[in-house]
Amino acid sequence: MVPPLFFTKGRTMTHQDVIKSVFITGLKNAHGVEHQALGLIDRQLDHLEHYPQVADKLRLHRGETEEQILRLEEILEEFGEQRSLLKDMTLALSGNMAAIAHVFAPDEILKNTFANFAFENFEAAAYKSLITLADAGSFTLWTPLLQQSLGEEQRMAEWVDAHNAELTLAYVARRAAGETASH
Repeated sequence: MVPPLFFTKGRTMTHQDVIKSVFITGLKNAHGVEHQALGLIDRQLDHLEHYPQVADKLRLHRGETEEQILRLEEILEEFGEQRSLLKDMTLALSGNMAAIAHVFAPDEILKNTFANFAFENFEAAAYKSLITLADAGSFTLWTPLLQQSLGEEQRMAEWVDAHNAELTLAYVARRAAGETASH
């Protein structure tokens, strides 16, 4: 069976063309999301004096995030594409704004924990989609790099999930003792 043809802006695209186009768009989106992650991490690191284990984990993941950005850039360059500076800037700004919004909440650590869990799972889902597209489009040369990033996101999500109860109880204990509990 011959794959169907698609029409985009007066041009016929094959199934393979569509896969490649969606893959490249997904890479650019992931690049922007990783810049958003850096903004979220940086704002949180400024407010974790009472939660050093979270700060340590976020510093480690920040390094992983920088490596993920480099991996995405490597793949994009191989396709002759560049990251979207507008998307990077917009998502980085939204990451900063989201983190800043939690600063004023008395339960900042809890809100950030919930947001981190959701964000890490979002990133993992994006990498799973990119791996699917790489496999479908015969771009499997890039699958190991994408799998490495996926594993890092999954491990971070697992860590956040595993420490949710501990952080919640630490927050409550600090509040009960009349201490600053938010960060």
